[in-house]
Amino acid sequence: MNEDTPRGFAFAIAAFAIWGMLPFYFRALEHVPTPEVVAHRVIWALPVALGWLFWLGRTADLRLAIRTPRMLGMAVVTATLISINWGSYVWLIQSGQAMQAALGYYINPIFSIFLGATFLGERLSARQWGAVGLAFAAVVVLTLEAGSLPTGALMIVFSWGGYAYFKRALPIGPNQGFALEAMILLPIALAFMGWQASQGTLFAAQATAVDWLLLLGCGFITAVPLILYANAAKGLRLSTIAISGYAIPTMIFLISTLAFREPFDGARLIAFPMIWGAMALYIWEVLRKRRAARA
Repeated sequence: MNEDTPRGFAFAIAAFAIWGMLPFYFRALEHVPTPEVVAHRVIWALPVALGWLFWLGRTADLRLAIRTPRMLGMAVVTATLISINWGSYVWLIQSGQAMQAALGYYINPIFSIFLGATFLGERLSARQWGAVGLAFAAVVVLTLEAGSLPTGALMIVFSWGGYAYFKRALPIGPNQGFALEAMILLPIALAFMGWQASQGTLFAAQATAVDWLLLLGCGFITAVPLILYANAAKGLRLSTIAISGYAIPTMIFLISTLAFREPFDGARLIAFPMIWGAMALYIWEVLRKRRAARA
């Protein structure tokens, strides 16, 4: 049924809480090279994802996807995009630019609207065009002050937006799709770790017990929120998921300013209110469509 359920809200809150608190986790790993952190995310997330599929008895779709060239090819595209997203996010947190990560995830839904209009022929309302225009203007403001594009934020936008777009063409469930993506990325992650070890630059070779616990935990904090979110989507309306998703960049923004003490001044004082205005237009339109569907 297309309705919000307490179970759906519980899963969503759990997923958003983990995603929203990730800046603290990756800041604790700031002394570990970003590529190695991403490799650990891939390596340790796969057992969690496969274990969940075996528990559910849902491995048949995964086996079919591996034997289907078109599905496998599309999974290669989504795996590439999600790895870029992970790398960009971890790098921004580790380098003290969490606010750029928040900016990227604030813009993401607006970018998805733009992709729908550009590639899927979806007609945008005046409010949606307003949201797209405000988001674009905010990027221009930040670029003019810095003298360069907010590269980290845009990497988040394009990688996650592209991932969501191409994920639509992957005709298997989200849990199976994630497991397939991790399987595709695993040989690359292992090859990278092997190469680092041969060069004597593998951080894991001299990691402390605490470091190893955090690196092993990368599998949990990568796979579990996705599993929780997939279950939340079954118990919440799409519009509810779309609106509540803004909790994640809001948590990242608050952590960046209150905990990490990143500066919130200059062009950011102009750009972020513009983004929040775009967010308000986006939410307004989602709620308007919900009311229209009820009528």
